[in-house]
Amino acid sequence: MGASDFNDEGIIEKLFSRDESAVSEIKTMYGRLINSVAYGILRSREDAEECENEVYMRAWSGIPPARPNSLSAYLCKIARSAALDRYRRDHAAKRGEVLPIEELENCIRSDSSAEDRHSERELTSLLNRFLKAQDYNTRVIFLRRFWFSDSISEIAKRLHVSESMVKSRISRTLKKLREYLAAEGY
Repeated sequence: MGASDFNDEGIIEKLFSRDESAVSEIKTMYGRLINSVAYGILRSREDAEECENEVYMRAWSGIPPARPNSLSAYLCKIARSAALDRYRRDHAAKRGEVLPIEELENCIRSDSSAEDRHSERELTSLLNRFLKAQDYNTRVIFLRRFWFSDSISEIAKRLHVSESMVKSRISRTLKKLREYLAAEGY
């Protein structure tokens, strides 16, 4: 069976029926993607492989009850979470080191009570609308930095621009995002 013989719905159904072949199908279809997300945060092949295995275990135990609309998005979210957990655990002693996601969290934290905060879905919608209003390079820089955790130098190389341009664009974009979220009541 090739990767094209597998599909998300079929894999999810196998997970619901506790068919262990679903895990190998996930690995075949999404293993490289999962590993890439983890590696982008951890910068270690060995750690990324361990996170990849963690994703398979979390998917096995999370489906059911979860029934994701997009299996790839669900797996990437687990991969990011597992990699961030590992990164924070491994780097807890290093002070002053800020992970890109923590930089973004500073932008979107709410000072209001839990009852007043937007749901995760509403925040996702706000972020999507904000990014759609940005030019292509700004979106690429934002996603490479805050989703894939690329370094400033990696982004600059990818886009064939200077590191100072990337830093400046990130700074301006985060400022705009803070203003946008404040205007939206977040």
